[in-house]
Amino acid sequence: MPSIGVILLIILILVVLVVLVLNVKIVQQSKAYVIERLGAYSATWTVGIHFKIPVIERVAKVVSLKEQVVDFPPQPVITKDNVTMQIDTVLYFQITDPKLYSYGVEYPMSAIENLSVTTMRNIIGDMDLEQTLTSRDNINSQMRLLLDEATDPWGIKVNRVEVKNIQPPPDIQSAMEKQMKAEREKREAVLRAEGQKQSQILVAEGEKEALILQADAAKQAAILKAQGEAEAIRQVQQATADALKMLNEANPNEQVVKIKALEAFEAAADGKATKIIIPSELQGLAGLVASAKTVWDSREPEN
Repeated sequence: MPSIGVILLIILILVVLVVLVLNVKIVQQSKAYVIERLGAYSATWTVGIHFKIPVIERVAKVVSLKEQVVDFPPQPVITKDNVTMQIDTVLYFQITDPKLYSYGVEYPMSAIENLSVTTMRNIIGDMDLEQTLTSRDNINSQMRLLLDEATDPWGIKVNRVEVKNIQPPPDIQSAMEKQMKAEREKREAVLRAEGQKQSQILVAEGEKEALILQADAAKQAAILKAQGEAEAIRQVQQATADALKMLNEANPNEQVVKIKALEAFEAAADGKATKIIIPSELQGLAGLVASAKTVWDSREPEN
């Protein structure tokens, strides 16, 4: 059976181990520990493993270094022309100095909200209703600059401020809705008129293109017809030339020439001409033919 001294030693070792384990701190990513020693600020622990001296040191605050979002409830704001509106904003901020954040101001979120409302009222108090409704980007920019400057001593950086909603009084909102409806109907009418105009332009352009294509087709047809007729004439003339060439190459005698002349005369006589001029050579040939016929007729009875 172990003695009392051994038991006490084991208990002491266990107590020391428990104390050591409880005072070993592992700081996670994007977090910071603000450490106080005997009630005064001692250090800021960042990511990694750290050991806290028991009793003497304590973790005063665990600070998140991530960007944080705060959605403030709607606040009444009066414009330059005495119109009361409800405006709610969204604030994006990040803690850059854990020490200042821990000791700079009591209840930082409440301080930021009150500062945001005061800043917004000061900015919108210099604007009328129309400017307030159309200058959101300007309001956001001014609020960010003013809030960032005011919260810098608290270790807070304001990254962005967004005016989420601007709600005017019911009567003004109703008038605005009617005006917006009228403007929307006007834009729709303009768009319909533009659509009809474009449609008419397209139809006219289509008809114009069709007429141009028809004219081009007629032109091409006339050109092809003229080319065909010219080709036919050329071929006839070529055939005549070829015939004359062949006739010349055959070296015809005078009788053949006269017979060809008679064939040409016969073709001319079949036409609609009322007067035909007979060359002297053909007249002699005609007389010769008539004399031959007379001689032939006088010889028939003898047979």
